[in-house]
Amino acid sequence: MAQKNNHIDYVELAAEDLSVAKAFYNAAFGWEFQDWGETYVSFTGAGLDGGIRGGEKPVNGSTLVILYADDIEASEKRVVDAGGEITERHEFPGGRRFHFRDPSGNLLAVWTKAEE
Repeated sequence: MAQKNNHIDYVELAAEDLSVAKAFYNAAFGWEFQDWGETYVSFTGAGLDGGIRGGEKPVNGSTLVILYADDIEASEKRVVDAGGEITERHEFPGGRRFHFRDPSGNLLAVWTKAEE
């Protein structure tokens, strides 16, 4: 994929245990991984490539990574089954979403369009 000027190009998450993070994101969303030594993995299949820095405790702030799902109920079930914790649910004009904490402690969300 060619890089585009001034577009978000890559996202990195932190995880104390890379094997736990890889297992969660593969089971919940089907992401695939490439190991780059003992403390870093890159992922593909998320719509935007990224990586996970191992040996780091996540620090949650004001930035939120949001994924899209055609079937939000199925996505929520996969997140929970993979070991994630649902922290919030929201409805808004045009859609709805849920926020979740992955097993490493990162906060992300999944949204879907409102049914017409």
